Amino acid sequence: MNDEFRYLLNRAARGTLDRRAFMGRAAALGVAGASASTLLSSAVLAQGPRQGGTLVMGMQGGESTNSLDPALAASQVPYVYGYCAGETMLGLDPAGNLTPKLAEEWDASADAQTWRFKIRSGVEFHNGQTLTAEDVAQTLRRHSNEDSQSGALGIMRGISSIAVDGQYVVLQTSTPNADLPYLLADYHLLIQPNGGMDDPASGIMSGPYKWVENEPGVRHVLEKFENHWDSGVGHFNAIEILVINDATARNSALQSGQVQLINRVEPRVAGLLARAPGVHVESTAGRGHYVFIMHCNTAPFDNNDLRMALKYAINREDMVERILRGYGSVGNDMPINSAYPLFDDAIPQRTYDPDQARFYFERSGHSGPIDLRTSEVAFPGAIDAAQLFQESAAAAGIELNIIREPGDGYWSEVWNAKPFCASYWGGRPVQDQMYSTAYLSTADWNDTRFFNERFDSLLIEARGELDLARRKALYSEMGLIVRDEGGLIAPMFNDFIDAHNDQIAGWVANPAAELMAGQAPIMMWSAA
Repeated sequence: MNDEFRYLLNRAARGTLDRRAFMGRAAALGVAGASASTLLSSAVLAQGPRQGGTLVMGMQGGESTNSLDPALAASQVPYVYGYCAGETMLGLDPAGNLTPKLAEEWDASADAQTWRFKIRSGVEFHNGQTLTAEDVAQTLRRHSNEDSQSGALGIMRGISSIAVDGQYVVLQTSTPNADLPYLLADYHLLIQPNGGMDDPASGIMSGPYKWVENEPGVRHVLEKFENHWDSGVGHFNAIEILVINDATARNSALQSGQVQLINRVEPRVAGLLARAPGVHVESTAGRGHYVFIMHCNTAPFDNNDLRMALKYAINREDMVERILRGYGSVGNDMPINSAYPLFDDAIPQRTYDPDQARFYFERSGHSGPIDLRTSEVAFPGAIDAAQLFQESAAAAGIELNIIREPGDGYWSEVWNAKPFCASYWGGRPVQDQMYSTAYLSTADWNDTRFFNERFDSLLIEARGELDLARRKALYSEMGLIVRDEGGLIAPMFNDFIDAHNDQIAGWVANPAAELMAGQAPIMMWSAA
């Protein structure tokens, strides 16, 4: 690297030379465009966060039914704008370690049933009110209310009392729960003034950005909250989220510069998109899984023989190869993979077996087609995946009738409402949270309508088990129950594939969920 190019690189990294001028002068010095772009990205990252600019995102997963009430967040756009405007008590770093947020300290009794959280002082809500421990307690109480419809209701039911002691929130659990702090990092539990009891959809919280415009299913705009307590996040002056549910349109918007960051890049085009000038495709393996879900309490899926027939009738390896194109791995009809602590890799892998599928199908006594609902918003490639499922099931004499549903309203009118549909889960930091959110009998998001007393008792026992070998054994039995008796067909664990252009910097892979576990807009910064 000669001195002149190094000088230009330093100027561009500091922002005193714009990117276009830098690229032009680098080319004149004989430096290839790809090399110059890579060196500039590295230099910008080394400079650290730069303040200012506007981030424009193009996102899949927005609907006209979206609400600003964090309790109701169920798709990607509310998940991301929730983290722009709000904050939880605790966070998780990319390695899965707990980090302080609105709670700066925490400790537990020896039996892991009494937990104390010290609430941070000097935090201001967007309306000018000062955060108190009572606001935190009220938030937890609201999400514990059966009428809240909160996505966190399943994990909150284990808390028997919520009290305030000065600057502390004190939680008592009905049974020991060693993972309770992880549960309080759930993205629904964004802290609101008076817990959101007065107006849960006001959008007033304590995050680095505050609301300016909200057009559900179309566009969302937030601006920097100047009184935010944490200077380590919120580097842009404004965040604009454009809802672009069509994958091709989303890719085009990134390539044209209309947006700087997108989610849900389809595996089939990820390689091609990565070759576009100035575009970076980010692929992160983790706990996310693409699934087909059956309601165990609704005919014909209340027959476990039929459920087993459908589980044997799906070709997982073929689906991973043709849908994920190498950006993922085979699933095993349970929501847990090796990314989780205490995963049991000795559980036998279920494979495609049309003979077994035919055996269980005939034993079920069912006849006629089975409706399977899907949509392009269910997961990237969901429609193609449903068609592959239809083909592999046909070899076992099982007829699937694929019903293609519109994207708008899919998460409110099809998922968790219709008895057999395509869906996805982003996963959770620990097994207890994943199972408590979606498989505990009382969970509000029990989208397979799975009600199993043995499973419930094992889950409660595992929460308080401090012996890790015993705890692993409990989780192993739970996984087998879900795999063999539940309504989940989990053919594949997906990588999260996002993409951004070289106008922004600061990407850090996070295996918890897409877009740096929803943190990309508050952690990245302008490189232009």
